[in-house]
Amino acid sequence: MKVKKFALPLVIALLVLVIGLIQGCGKQQATQQAPQPQVKDLILATTTSTQDSGLLDVLKPVFEQKTGYNLKIISVGSGAALEMGKKGEADVLLVHSPADEKALVDSGVGINYQLVMHNDFIIVGPASDPAAIKGSTAVEAFKKIADKKAIFVSRDDKSGTNTKELSIWKAAGITPEGAWYQKSGTGMGATLNITNEKGGYTLSDRATYLAQKNNFKLEILSEGDKSLLNIYHVMQVNPEKFSKVNKDGAKAFVDFMINPDTQKTIGEFKKETYGQSLFIPDAGKNEADLGK
Repeated sequence: MKVKKFALPLVIALLVLVIGLIQGCGKQQATQQAPQPQVKDLILATTTSTQDSGLLDVLKPVFEQKTGYNLKIISVGSGAALEMGKKGEADVLLVHSPADEKALVDSGVGINYQLVMHNDFIIVGPASDPAAIKGSTAVEAFKKIADKKAIFVSRDDKSGTNTKELSIWKAAGITPEGAWYQKSGTGMGATLNITNEKGGYTLSDRATYLAQKNNFKLEILSEGDKSLLNIYHVMQVNPEKFSKVNKDGAKAFVDFMINPDTQKTIGEFKKETYGQSLFIPDAGKNEADLGK
């Protein structure tokens, strides 16, 4: 009985010690967790192709879980996204209109400008191919479409895709106009559906086309030109110009997009579904080497 009376306090003391150690470990783990951001809402202005392809549906929850930010995505054309940056209406931009992007960076509004990924543009149209553009270069295809006055649907929304389209018309020496040249004023997914309904042609980014090709009967008729390279960059909006910009959140998103784990996710996105990558990850690469 004496042994039992002596052992009981010892057991209790050991239990108290163990509980204290467990609580201490819990507190230590809590202190090791990343601090929650003071301003949680983060506004991302981006092109419709990153949204329509489904890529941001995959990346958004991962970013939010890792950082604690609430990512609010505004999906518009690159031109409208860059305009939001100019006005300080977004914290971070993910766009694909390099010439316009560089102008924003040169103005000091865009900072921490980073290469993220690329894919390419394609010219799609009906299987009947009334303008006989299949296998043509982009410029040749546009010339044939104009000569035949075959229906061409332009996004006409100052997006990166629209900017690329206009540059091809310029290279072809053509000012597109007339009933055959129709303007949708919508994003890529909607423009593809309109093109399908009208039996016409349009310029699309490959990712949106592949992600939505079951919704229409359009076929890829011209592809592969280096001029059709479609490059995406991410950048912060300069907090020194706009005091309300979420500086820390924007930097966290830029860091996230160029992180090796995210880059791996981008490279594998829907590859098994379509047998090809919708986007090629490019962080850390020399932009001049892309497409070679």
